[in-house]
Amino acid sequence: MNFSKILNNRYTVKEFDATKKVSNADFQQIKSLLRLSPSSINLQPWHFIVADTAAGKERIAKGTEGTFPFNTPKVLDASHVIVIAAKTGIEENYIKSILDQEDKDGRFAVQEYKDQAFDGRMMFTNLHRYDLKDVQHWIEKQVYLNMGSLLTGAAVLGIDACPMEGVDVKALDKEFGLREKGYTALAVVSLGYRKDTDFNSKLPKSRLPEDTIITQL
Repeated sequence: MNFSKILNNRYTVKEFDATKKVSNADFQQIKSLLRLSPSSINLQPWHFIVADTAAGKERIAKGTEGTFPFNTPKVLDASHVIVIAAKTGIEENYIKSILDQEDKDGRFAVQEYKDQAFDGRMMFTNLHRYDLKDVQHWIEKQVYLNMGSLLTGAAVLGIDACPMEGVDVKALDKEFGLREKGYTALAVVSLGYRKDTDFNSKLPKSRLPEDTIITQL
């Protein structure tokens, strides 16, 4: 695998080919990317709403009405569209539920290890909640780690993507009842395959030089 070649080939798609669909097998791998993303203290503070039907994509497209109509085709013409949402808080019971799942998966040889893990995770959670007072920002940073994994993994699979913060998150929260479930929308990622007429695919990739962003010690 030539990782540099893959990353140079990926870009933010501006125009999807509506006739091309991501296969079920490839999208199953996309779902694995969403599940297996790293997060601080294994917090996994995310939820994803996926649409691959016209009706489902039309619901997500409501988040582009008004201020962001230029993003509507990127939702409707894509193969699959994902609403990426973050938890709006971290409760003690939520942390316990993660530990219970880890216990079920065999990560704790004895109860003592599980208790120690709980104490450590509550320490970090309370650090962000009470001392740093940035718990929501901390949560969202974990979700953006997931989105980065998604974009890179999709590129490895040969799937094109368009991440969009240009959406009305309040409208998406309302459409899918996210706030009542303890979540709020952050962004939308469309997946599919670029159209031949997409101007962005013809432009050279531009990044800052290596010696500008990397200091070798």
